[in-house]
Amino acid sequence: MESCKTVTTPLVTGQKYKKEDGSEKVDGSIYRSLIGSLLDLTATRPDIMFATNLLSRFMQSPSQVHYGATKRILRYLQEAECIAAVATSNQATWLRRILEVGEKQEKPTTIYCDNKSVIAITKNPVQHNRTKHIDIKYHALREATTRGEIELKYCNEEQLADMFY
Repeated sequence: MESCKTVTTPLVTGQKYKKEDGSEKVDGSIYRSLIGSLLDLTATRPDIMFATNLLSRFMQSPSQVHYGATKRILRYLQEAECIAAVATSNQATWLRRILEVGEKQEKPTTIYCDNKSVIAITKNPVQHNRTKHIDIKYHALREATTRGEIELKYCNEEQLADMFY
């Protein structure tokens, strides 16, 4: 899913999901595992709650249509990671400009990100097939990195706070 095309909404607008939709059935254990992971994620990502709960209705007999819809949620989350990094970058740049009271800040503001592909895209100025779908407004992250205003660093999943989870 690292190189997937991202989407801006978790579900296709106007799509009706039915128990018997005529498409072939998929492995129920994989589908249930994916839905379970997404349900856990809804605790911190309420924007996917409706879509995940809608698709959890089909765990008994999932079809290819239902599985495709769950993969769309994952693609939506990939887009949301990039949007979150851009929003954080914009806020950091705004704060830097407010705090500049006659003195320029020498070091870039460090932003920790847990998505290696976002970091790689910002460091490599060459356009790839993977980045063609990214809107122009999201290239502000790359520009802020190039100007030296922000620095993206990878934040691994082994956080001290995770031991309480």
